[in-house]
Amino acid sequence: MENSAMKSHTNYVDQDDLLRIEIYNMLAHLCRQAPAQSVLEFLANIDVDTAQTFQRQTMASAWPLLKLAAQKTTLLSVEEEYQDVFIGIGRGEVIPFGSWYLTGSLMEMPLAYLRQDLRQLGFERAQSVIEPEDHISALLEVMAMLVEGSDEHLQQTFFNRHLAPWCEKFCTDLKAAKSAVFYTAVGELAWQFLTIEKTRFLESQ
Repeated sequence: MENSAMKSHTNYVDQDDLLRIEIYNMLAHLCRQAPAQSVLEFLANIDVDTAQTFQRQTMASAWPLLKLAAQKTTLLSVEEEYQDVFIGIGRGEVIPFGSWYLTGSLMEMPLAYLRQDLRQLGFERAQSVIEPEDHISALLEVMAMLVEGSDEHLQQTFFNRHLAPWCEKFCTDLKAAKSAVFYTAVGELAWQFLTIEKTRFLESQ
């Protein structure tokens, strides 16, 4: 996802928001494609104590789980796992699209509403991306850019409209997917993080 209206200067972003941006982008990357060896090595050596400082250590149980999962898997295993979980033969075990969770079908009205909001925000789908804009990765990338823009109202509005209604069910399905091992840990981290985000935006209403 690209933002055609991004300004050339960078807004001041505090440490809490910097970590939020990093987590949004990391989850987006892991849901869009199987991690490369360099990503697995990064996760296998992540500083859990530093990561746990986020949101008063409410994600404390998720970081060690993801670190251990990255240490235990192999590049081949995680590539096969991603294929089974998200792609499969015909379809994967988990369908990572908002329309699917909200209507039971792809390319439905939730996608049309999302596209309208994305246009208003100045976002457009990158030419290299073939998936519809309601893919979980695209929505997480948008949230990362909105956090970087430091507009709490835009973050809250976008999250509540396009992620809050279905993201927790997606995370639960990812954790429970039959082929998931590494992605069980990804799903747990995503569930804890997005639950924190959902609470953050509810409290700010």
